[in-house]
Amino acid sequence: MPNRLVLEICVESVDHAVAAERGGAHRIELCTDLSSGGVTPSAALMQTARHQVRIPIHALIRPRAGNFCYSNDELEIMRHDIRAAKQLGMDGVVLGVLQENARVDTERTKALVELAHPLPVTFHRAFDASHNLETSLQDVIQTGASRILTSAGQPRATDGLQTLARLVQAAGERILIMPCGGINSDNVLDIVRTTLAQEVHSSAGASNPTSAGNGGDLSEGNNEAASDLQASLFEQKVAKLVSLLGGVSHHEPVR
Repeated sequence: MPNRLVLEICVESVDHAVAAERGGAHRIELCTDLSSGGVTPSAALMQTARHQVRIPIHALIRPRAGNFCYSNDELEIMRHDIRAAKQLGMDGVVLGVLQENARVDTERTKALVELAHPLPVTFHRAFDASHNLETSLQDVIQTGASRILTSAGQPRATDGLQTLARLVQAAGERILIMPCGGINSDNVLDIVRTTLAQEVHSSAGASNPTSAGNGGDLSEGNNEAASDLQASLFEQKVAKLVSLLGGVSHHEPVR
């Protein structure tokens, strides 16, 4: 029986969370302010999304946009947000901390991973801002995180395919490498076949609304019809990704 490739969809609203589930997504990453790379969703958003969808939800834990070097106060906020995510039924958290020298802050990240336990932790694209991806891979493994979200230090996964493939191979069974960055129905098959990644992450075009060709920023305002149309188009994009991935299998087990 072929192994299923896992599709994680990044969303910043309950409507999109529901649409992603209807489209067949296997997991959701929940955040707000996706245009800035995402920050921690509110407790109300986590709670409402949890009530509306059944598939796993991983909450982004990022107190602000910008770099990934956090003050003690910001780390305290992250700890509170992790506790809230656990209490509100999230199935995992997504985070990352760097030192000022762009090395992975293994000590502080490990402490957050331990606080999140038993929820799995994804080390997010702070990884791509680190000084050396191969060294950072070993550092993240030391933290106890379950996976790394990465575009191999490039804006888009397609720009770093060979590096992603090397990271997947180097990671082996120790940690999952989850490609991200501009992944869509046009390139997802090339990405999974080249990298042999078992999981992929996409915003299904939501992080770049002008590329959707659907009339621009339909998320603004209170136009219910526009909101319904946006959710419907989003669902279709997710469903197409799911269908494409359903025709691909790897010999390695999905963890």
